[in-house]
Formats: sequence, structure tokens, C-alpha cells
Amino acid sequence: MLFSKRQLLIRTDRLDLRLPQLSDHKNWSQLRLESKEFLTPWEPVWSHDHLLKRPFINRVNWAKRSMQNGTAIPLFIVKRVDGALLGAITLDNIRRGPNQTATMGYWIGLPYVRKGLMSEAITALVHYAFNTVDISRIESACLPENTPSRKVLEKCGFKYEGVAQAYIQIDGRWRTHVLYASLRHDRRGKTDTGAVSYTHLTLPTKRIV
Repeated sequence: MLFSKRQLLIRTDRLDLRLPQLSDHKNWSQLRLESKEFLTPWEPVWSHDHLLKRPFINRVNWAKRSMQNGTAIPLFIVKRVDGALLGAITLDNIRRGPNQTATMGYWIGLPYVRKGLMSEAITALVHYAFNTVDISRIESACLPENTPSRKVLEKCGFKYEGVAQAYIQIDGRWRTHVLYASLRHDRRGKTDTGAVSYTHLTLPTKRIV
């Protein structure tokens, strides 16, 4: 892996992880649009102007400020061979002091699922966070029924830690999430807790009106 501090670039065998740029808008909006049906069951409701350029500019500016302030590391995932945009991964809510914790979120476009690309991106970002940013703990959460996301977290060394009731509004409803974490110095053994049956954690929810 290659890490560049001047303008952050995390490089793996197949991927570049870098900050979003204004020139990415067309490819980003096209990928989000063609992946909408695939993504919306797992994401908060898109705003009416979600794919437009002005909100995208705001995202790019937020990414730059967050990097400068050390509060988040928002990166686009692009293919090294041709620069194609594949998705995004963000290390957010970075806490310092005695905490040294961050929260990780990610998405990948429909054409690129089940190719091992997200696990490659997560592994690279986690390595960077532990060894360069001096983070001690990285947390991530997903819906209990999101089996692919749970598997990729477990593949990357994240361990199941529990359940958060009504954690995030997803697709217009408050949804319970399962919680995972990766520790820089993890002495915990492999755990199958929470992996026996994903359906047991799916709880009834009320639709927001």
C-alpha cells in the first residue's frame, strides 16, 4: 500500500482511495443513479436534489474541511487501471484524547459488488487509520439482514459487539443495526456471536410520517 500525506492517496493492488473532486460529479451521479434500487434499502432517504451538482459541491467542500480539521477521512474508491469510480468509504466522527475512535461507513456501486473490492478498500483504510492516523478503535454498523455487509466486515477482522435499537433512519424508517468494531491491538479471539441467525435481530419498526 502507498500512503501520500500531501494529498491523501491510499493505493492498493487494484484501487486508489482519494478525496472526491468536483470533476467526479458526472461519474458519481451516474453510478448512484444506476445503483439506486440496490442502495436505497440500506441508506437514509435521498433528498430531492441528491444527484444535483450543488449538493455534490457541498460534499466535496465538506470532505476537504473534514480532512483539514482531522474530523473525518471521506474517500472515493476508484479503479487504478482506468480511474473508474466504484464507490466511497468514510472514516467519520474521529475522536481524540483518551477515546481515539472513529466510525466507518461505505457504499459500492451495483456493477462492482462481489468482486472483493470493498474488502480491499476497508483493509487499506483500516491499516491507514491504525498506523498513520493513530486511531485505536474503528466502529461500523449495518442492518441485521444486510448479510453481504456483515460478511465483508467479518472478513476484514471486525467483530460483532451488539445491537443498537432505532440507530439510523434507513429508507424512511428508524432501523435497528448490528454493531461491529476493529481494534488496533485486538486480543479477542474469533467470535461467532451474532452470526448464528441474522433474522433474529430484525425487529418491527414504525414508518415515519
